[in-house]
Amino acid sequence: MAKYTELVPLRGSERVVVPGARAIGATNPDESLQVTVLLRSRAQAEDAKTGTAEATANERAAVDSLLKQRSEVREHLTREAFLNQRGALEEDVQEVEAFAHEYGLSIVETNLAKGSVKLAGSVASLSKAFNVVLLNYELPGGSYRGRSGPVHIPTELDGIVTAVLGLDNRPQARPHFRTYRPALTAHASSQQPAGTFTPLQVAHAYDFPANTAGAGECIAIIELGGGFRSGDVKTYFKKTLNLTPPKVVAISVDAAHNSPTGDPNGPDGEVMLDIEVAGAVAPKSTLAVYFGPNTDQGFYDAIAAAIHDTRHNPSVISISWGGPESSWSQQSLNEYNTLLEDAATLGVTVCVASGDNGSTDGLTDGLQHVDFPASSPYALACGGLSSRPPPVTTVPSKFGMKWQIRRAQQAAESATFSPSLPTRQTQTSRHP
Repeated sequence: MAKYTELVPLRGSERVVVPGARAIGATNPDESLQVTVLLRSRAQAEDAKTGTAEATANERAAVDSLLKQRSEVREHLTREAFLNQRGALEEDVQEVEAFAHEYGLSIVETNLAKGSVKLAGSVASLSKAFNVVLLNYELPGGSYRGRSGPVHIPTELDGIVTAVLGLDNRPQARPHFRTYRPALTAHASSQQPAGTFTPLQVAHAYDFPANTAGAGECIAIIELGGGFRSGDVKTYFKKTLNLTPPKVVAISVDAAHNSPTGDPNGPDGEVMLDIEVAGAVAPKSTLAVYFGPNTDQGFYDAIAAAIHDTRHNPSVISISWGGPESSWSQQSLNEYNTLLEDAATLGVTVCVASGDNGSTDGLTDGLQHVDFPASSPYALACGGLSSRPPPVTTVPSKFGMKWQIRRAQQAAESATFSPSLPTRQTQTSRHP
């Protein structure tokens, strides 16, 4: 192992212990786990050769120019062109594979389009490879395997590896929905409760095109917990909306599955809500539900799976999960943002709920926060409107934008439009 004698911190990989968590012991060294290693782009590799930032700047300018065009005239990348322009380099993958073999790690998957290599090994092997200490933590409502400080990589991989996800499995996001009280029963109701609105009624209020059925399209839905029962989906569409139920397929990512608990106040409520809304406004589309673990690795891998799914080929991705920007590592913020940029170049629209906790985004530190990944400039952040909107405060994002956030004591969407960015066509009219 003489080849890898010098280690350096991986920039942006620093983690701190979750507030309120308590270490209860070392993680079992024989426990098996997988990590996702993310690699630099071709533009970053070119800049490393020239010692400049020209290639990266040109690539970003090309994306920004694309997004300024009207949607009907944009020329998005084909998957082949994407691989050639934005995919990882084979020689970078080989460098990671050599590192993995040196530390006794298994290569689970390599994907040039995703720019990732998935490695598997024991806690002991991965801890040694990345020079981290993994501990088990206990916190109110659960537990997690975690680390503090940075991940380390050998100097041979410095600049090649941009992120390592999966060593830490703390819950990364929460679902953005609220249950009307009294709570619904565990199974779909055939009657609409008083004071509520069906997706079709909401769509009408937002002037959603009535003649759009989504025929031939696929809508990807990202879920980080819970699940759905086919019988409940059929009951809701047939008896409540009087519609033919859409085709819904469940896709497993990182060993997560469609696992309904029967509790509508938990993640099941988000899963069913997402299916009901998408299926109501686009009843002839296919709904592909990607179930991933609620970790920074699982969330990332689920989005990447949807973007690069050549079988279902979704044109829209719906995400109703997120968390305050301050709860993410810098490497995750950077890599998720790049992932959403990838989606934009392929013509995949990513819609992300902006949150349900007002300007604090659910934190109690007395500061104002925006929700990620909705705060990414490459996501279409979706929030609600009110006929009597509460006061507005402005909150800066780590991506250089300023978000206008409505303050309210009860449920509130986290963000509306960014005053520091040009208004796009989709922001000039109402959309759900």
